[in-house]
Amino acid sequence: MFAESGPATTTEDVAFEASRHAVATACRILAHRGLAEDVLGHVSVRTVGGLLVRCRGANERGLLFTDPVDVREVDEDGELVDQGDHGYAPPNELPIHAEILKARPDVSSVVHVHPPAVVAADLAGLALRPIVGAYNIPASRMASDGIPTYPRSVLVNSAALGRELAEALGDKPACIMRGHGIVTVGTTVAEAVSRALSVDALARMTLWATVNGRPPAPLPPEDISTLPDLGASFNDSQMWRFNEAALAAGGFAL
Repeated sequence: MFAESGPATTTEDVAFEASRHAVATACRILAHRGLAEDVLGHVSVRTVGGLLVRCRGANERGLLFTDPVDVREVDEDGELVDQGDHGYAPPNELPIHAEILKARPDVSSVVHVHPPAVVAADLAGLALRPIVGAYNIPASRMASDGIPTYPRSVLVNSAALGRELAEALGDKPACIMRGHGIVTVGTTVAEAVSRALSVDALARMTLWATVNGRPPAPLPPEDISTLPDLGASFNDSQMWRFNEAALAAGGFAL
């Protein structure tokens, strides 16, 4: 299935390589935006036989420098389909992806990163509430619906822990992992990334707005009810293109 060199030759191969490219780009975007500071974090997308996930090999350089070759296929048993030339291994927290994808047939992509602002806000006891409106509509809508928290600050490296996290996430688009990071999900890689960026933006605004020691009040319900869902074309596709352009401007594009 892997085309380590040379062009993809079938429609299936083209789609597979496009998914690898999307996951690699997602990792670069998240790192470029400060949600993944170094080598920690990973992104996955569902495949017919398992999932594609950002793995680590002998030449690991961190998420900002992820290449499509770093994105490997894992089967339903959690085994790499092909280690590649550099001895790739799945992330220790593969159960985050595997168990959430099992529990959520409605989603195709999972993001797990460690945004410092989200971790800091949660540890300070600052709930992510809908304190902003049109500044970031997706963030406010998620906060209004409630962003759950997984209360254990552990490495999610077993199926049992992965199921715990999936249960905490429930049917929501995002979950805070106490003292750890976040997980977000989406029907596409772009949607999962967009949601992660929105949670991070809300956490940063929450921290900034609490410098005087008083958490800001949430918006009144009548204001929240007016916030529209601008749709995937705006929330995800346009934001994805912006972040791709920002990568290119910074010299980090694939």
